[in-house]
Amino acid sequence: MTVGEISLLIFALAFLLLVVCLSIFLLRLTRSVSILTTDIDTIARSSNEVLANTNILLDDVNEKMATLDVTVQAVADLSETVSDLNDSARKTASNFSGLGTLSKAGASFALTRVFNVFSKKNKKNKKEN
Repeated sequence: MTVGEISLLIFALAFLLLVVCLSIFLLRLTRSVSILTTDIDTIARSSNEVLANTNILLDDVNEKMATLDVTVQAVADLSETVSDLNDSARKTASNFSGLGTLSKAGASFALTRVFNVFSKKNKKNKKEN
């Protein structure tokens, strides 16, 4: 064997070793890609289920919001009515306080008379019963 043949034999063995190492690497890479593909498919299916559940939940929340909107509007209308009532009471109170002392005394006297008349009628009704 000459030096050229020996070097060719060494080159062939090195090339064979390289091919074997690359084959092992490619087999492992193929297995890893296969496992990753399976995992990604599982995640995709799970995410589709989660998305479907989210859509159902969102529809339910939208229905409840529609119901709640009616309630909130009713409370807002009631609040506006109470505010109008308060304004009316303030105006009436300020009008009554704007009357003179004599008018207040007259109103008090009239209220006392009305109260006395009703209390006398009540006493008569109680005596008759």
